[in-house]
Amino acid sequence: MPDTAPDVIHNAHEQRFESTIDGHLNVADYVLSNGTLVMTHTAVHPSLRGRGVAAALVERALEFARAEGLKVDPVCSYVQGYLQRHPESRGLVA
Repeated sequence: MPDTAPDVIHNAHEQRFESTIDGHLNVADYVLSNGTLVMTHTAVHPSLRGRGVAAALVERALEFARAEGLKVDPVCSYVQGYLQRHPESRGLVA
């Protein structure tokens, strides 16, 4: 596990949060719909799994939702699991 969280950027044009690590693009895709951030897909390169990359992507997406006053629709199974493990974020669920 790395000492620091990976850098995550919001790529609004592509509607995703992303982080490139060791040359691999990792993403949390979304669609904005009627004040809701619909989290559709999270993908992390297999060589990076277990290093907290997906969690960092989702955390950044939830920070964005809070800052923008958006609700979150966790269509992605990873995001659903993340919200179960982090009850403090469940108030964002649409």
